[in-house]
Amino acid sequence: MTRPRATPAARTEKTQNTQSAQDLKDTDRSTRGAQDPKDTDRSTQDPGVARTRTPTRLPNRDTALTPSLADLHDHLATHLDPAARTWLDHALDEAAGHPGIHGPISVWELRLAEAGRRCGAAHADAARVLILDAARAGTDALTRVYFQGTADERRAVLHALPHLVSGPGALPLIEDALRTNDTRLLSAAVGPYAARHLAAHAWRHAVLKCLFTGVPVDHVAALSRRAAGDGELARMLGDHAAERTAAGRTVPEDLHRVLELTESESVTPAPVTDHPHGKES
Repeated sequence: MTRPRATPAARTEKTQNTQSAQDLKDTDRSTRGAQDPKDTDRSTQDPGVARTRTPTRLPNRDTALTPSLADLHDHLATHLDPAARTWLDHALDEAAGHPGIHGPISVWELRLAEAGRRCGAAHADAARVLILDAARAGTDALTRVYFQGTADERRAVLHALPHLVSGPGALPLIEDALRTNDTRLLSAAVGPYAARHLAAHAWRHAVLKCLFTGVPVDHVAALSRRAAGDGELARMLGDHAAERTAAGRTVPEDLHRVLELTESESVTPAPVTDHPHGKES
């Protein structure tokens, strides 16, 4: 296999980093934003998770779209059985009534550990994100859960970051996840929070890590916008493809997909605030 053709010259780090902020804004608007507290269906405002509402279909798991907190509520209200809904209602009420960190372990942290057994593996991530939101978990609480929790709880923290954390303060959690070879953690780590806050150099290596480990690049939030016109990413992809070819290994189709994206023209993003919906999640 021949080495992929040359691509446009690399844009500056500053351009790539500015671009990422607009990327997350566009990505998160794919579903109704629930990051402003006035728009969030917290258990304290509407304790009935099983309320009557039109179900909202969650995005396909193989996409980088992130459902809003309201979408998660609706999805669980539709799919959980009555016993699980009752348990989740109670867990959300507890978290809202005793938010933050209390003592060695907070009651809502115990509920995070129970979520898989109570709601089932298919719905545990969504339940944990809602519990973290109800507990108003900030960076400190999320960091504690991430480093003390199971892999499932870590993944839930990563999914919760776009909704709960203001600014780049939780980047150490993303960076830690990107150092692992756990593909489910990697998939969660390259979501909208990383798209918004990871510097260009770190973001490029995150894309390469997905290719190394077989994580579909569909999981990478804002991929097309951040990759557009990125000559340095194209060079890295070309080197990786050449190494695989020289070793007699196949080049993954995802690599060619990203390489094609780097050949498109970059888009100058419109100025945005630090908050993708006017207020940071």
